[in-house]
Amino acid sequence: MRETGRPLTVDTVPALTLPTARVGPSYTEGVREFLAEGRGGPDDHSLFRNLIREAGRPDDTPAWLERALAFERRLITDPPADFVPSTTYWWTEGDTYLGRINLRHRLNEQLSDIGGHIGYDVRPTARRRGHATAMLAAVLPLAADLGIDKALITCDTENTASRKVIEANGGVLEDERGGRLRFWVPTAP
Repeated sequence: MRETGRPLTVDTVPALTLPTARVGPSYTEGVREFLAEGRGGPDDHSLFRNLIREAGRPDDTPAWLERALAFERRLITDPPADFVPSTTYWWTEGDTYLGRINLRHRLNEQLSDIGGHIGYDVRPTARRRGHATAMLAAVLPLAADLGIDKALITCDTENTASRKVIEANGGVLEDERGGRLRFWVPTAP
């Protein structure tokens, strides 16, 4: 039982899902939280910035959500220039969007240096609850299914929280390049 007294069900346990309109309102709130903390601007080199560039800022219309979902789907088969094919999973609890994790199917030169196979973020209001650690653990078998034996995952040198997430999932530090720590994480036990 949860503290609410409600029994646990599949819908109340966080899980990876493919992006879906069912979670749209909560996802839109999460995107707004990222924007409020300064994400998506010209200095943001993350996948989130590309989402905002393609879908625009959330405007509570079905059209915005469809543009956002189309961007996520396109990453698999028709990624933007300088990207590799990748799959984005949302970490959800029922209809609540908690975060996202992007699994890159292969590495290019830039990703081999500082980006890695996996990137993730947890919406600000859901942080410090173990979601990033659980989300990464859940995606590692999917990386193994793609033939990735060890996933390269990077984080900024000062991002202690992300470093702990990576290490909790078996990450072994290889080196630091350009202010980024580079870890190799086994994808299978």
